[in-house]
Amino acid sequence: MRKYYTRPCNFYHGRAANSLIKLKKAFPLNGKKNIAFDRIEIFLREKNKVRNSLIHIKDIRKLNKNIKKIIQQDLKKIISKRKNFLKNVNFNETSIMGVLNLTPDSFSDGGRFNTKNKAFKQISNMINSGAKIIDIGGESTRPGSMTIDPKLEWKRVEYILRNFKKKYKKVCLSIDTRKSDVMIKSIKCGADIINDVSGFSHDPYALPKLKNFNVSKILHHMQGTPNTMQKNPRYQNVLLDIYDFFEREILNVSKDKKIILDPGIGFGKTLKHNLTLISKISLFHSLGFPILIGTSRKRFINQISGEYDSKDRIGGTLASILFLLAQGVQIFRVHNVREVKQGVMVFEKINEK
Repeated sequence: MRKYYTRPCNFYHGRAANSLIKLKKAFPLNGKKNIAFDRIEIFLREKNKVRNSLIHIKDIRKLNKNIKKIIQQDLKKIISKRKNFLKNVNFNETSIMGVLNLTPDSFSDGGRFNTKNKAFKQISNMINSGAKIIDIGGESTRPGSMTIDPKLEWKRVEYILRNFKKKYKKVCLSIDTRKSDVMIKSIKCGADIINDVSGFSHDPYALPKLKNFNVSKILHHMQGTPNTMQKNPRYQNVLLDIYDFFEREILNVSKDKKIILDPGIGFGKTLKHNLTLISKISLFHSLGFPILIGTSRKRFINQISGEYDSKDRIGGTLASILFLLAQGVQIFRVHNVREVKQGVMVFEKINEK
């Protein structure tokens, strides 16, 4: 477990960012010229206590020699451009991952797209609305859900997966599964990404089997299982504990470094945990990998909005996405692709000025 952590903050966008980078008064985030930062938040973890301090980048040179070395190593990863290891997905741009649940019991859209025609119509709608990645799942992982047999899970997704690349050759295909059998069959159908909400801990055969395939992976954090994850989740410090999880698991998951990080909003987290992660998400840039976030329709939106909750929670979803986008998050997993795409486009256009 590390002792010091580095979070870029105080962001600038558009022309202001470009100008400050040229004047060497700010650093680029992930090698981008349109988003920059001139301050860092340093976290110090000592036993059960966490202290933090905010400093300007010009004052890094004044730090203790040992601390400065760690901070500079983190900064190198924060500043560096992300490698584009996915076909037709550019990590220098905002990408939308559209969700297709082929389940009868997912929390927001269970049973809506279970026929072949409805599934492919929804896929086409999401792609035409701006989705660069389609994430297909055959098992609900909503809070309280139970694990299903891999044969049933595969039966739900098989036809769509076998025919996906025939229809959408240039679209990135992600399979949302915790089971190695489903993973391997999906890869043979052309899956580009394995999205395992358990962080590849559910199936002990998953990672050994995946070593034989050149496939990208989403390293997702979840405390417990879908059935237990919301039963009083606890952390010493949710932000740093999840950082430590990522740092520990990155080498286990993939030596080729084709990894996307997802801290798992709503997966074993209280409202306070979720808000902490969203507000401080830029800490994870110091791990050097693209970040994916799924806030779409999540319960924390209802917990905040109360009587103003709505069926699709588009308002709360988009508000959280734009806040995360301002901190440099690259990929958003959503249900309402067109609305989110529209919001992102307007937000980015305003930030050009």
